[in-house]
Amino acid sequence: MARNFRTKVIVNPHSANRSTRRQWPGIAEEIRRNIGEFDWEFTPGPNTAPELTKRALKEGYEMIVGVGGDGTNNEIINGFFEAEQAINPEAVYGMICRGTGSDLIKTLGIPRDPGTAARLLAGRETRRIDLGRLSFRDHQGREARRYFINIASFGIGGEVDDRVNRTTKVFGGRLSFLYGSIRAYFSYKNKAVSIEIDGSSLGARKVFNVAVANGQYFGGGMRVAPRAQVDDGLFDLVIMGDLSFLESARMGRMIYKGNHIDLPRIESFRGKRLSATSEQRVLLDVDGEQPGMLPASLEIIPGAIRVKV
Repeated sequence: MARNFRTKVIVNPHSANRSTRRQWPGIAEEIRRNIGEFDWEFTPGPNTAPELTKRALKEGYEMIVGVGGDGTNNEIINGFFEAEQAINPEAVYGMICRGTGSDLIKTLGIPRDPGTAARLLAGRETRRIDLGRLSFRDHQGREARRYFINIASFGIGGEVDDRVNRTTKVFGGRLSFLYGSIRAYFSYKNKAVSIEIDGSSLGARKVFNVAVANGQYFGGGMRVAPRAQVDDGLFDLVIMGDLSFLESARMGRMIYKGNHIDLPRIESFRGKRLSATSEQRVLLDVDGEQPGMLPASLEIIPGAIRVKV
């Protein structure tokens, strides 16, 4: 058996505010230094990484490495599956972070520096982690499905994504998300949603945001679910209730540190399946992307993918 996996690297050249294309030769050399020769491909545009991934796995590549941000991770993870079945259950996913928010790597302990992260790609040691599977309504009102590796949320999170993804990210992850958050906060009104977890209704309530967490961080470094584990077979559900603008603003620093979880109007639950409905337009945030809205149902898929960490 070869010491390293046969590898295909999928690169989002527009990540890191379009600087990845320029820096790719140096990143490629770091990867080559650690795992030897590999094949690679630039994504030609948004939502193209899933098909590139599927093709690579069918061609026999053992490890797919994503070079990009949380959105790139989400696209590639979705390419590991076809008709809700893993194309190769033993395939491995590796990450070189070039994103704005870069939230997933914080939970997995992957260094942000590309050279240091490239060292983790060597060898055949992996960790098997859970994924979330989500059914929802897209912006055309059609039922859609996708997997997520980190966090799906609804409420202010979806509104922030909508703003951030239409805003320059030249100032980096935290400032971009902060600017998007401020713009969203001024226009957002808490939403009335009904939530059910593992068959038990939590009733209808007004919410500022609801996070369905596999990982711990979202929104450019907010530690929204500090107790979440990526390999325990459970979601951590964190409900931020009917908070006022001032209450949510005062809570901001505590969320970055993960100290908010026991505050009043914050509820937390654990479970395997969740559904949420609303008569209002409630936007989703799925691994930092904004694909659609409620109603939605989510389920955890234990040990669904091997990752290089």
